[in-house]
Amino acid sequence: MSQQYQDRDENFYKRADALINLANEHINNEETRPALANDSLLYASARFSTWIAAASFKSGEEFTEDKENIIEFFTQQYKEMIEEHFKDYAENYDTYMGVSKEK
Repeated sequence: MSQQYQDRDENFYKRADALINLANEHINNEETRPALANDSLLYASARFSTWIAAASFKSGEEFTEDKENIIEFFTQQYKEMIEEHFKDYAENYDTYMGVSKEK
């Protein structure tokens, strides 16, 4: 089973929504382009994920030895999550993107 489903507790979506809301605040209040807010979210996620991984090792040497597995793990998690959202947006495109069905 994917860790994606193993670690989703009752606050999983609340935390995700809080991060999305923060990015939206930057977009709305600071006139930041959405792509720049996305870059910041990706950077923060990579930095935090690396910290989480590093914290599970006893030494930098052990951490470095497992580099490829760590990168593969987080890359696979991201791929699964983006595929989940891509499918959802494809199925609900008109609703999510505000496309009017009237011509």
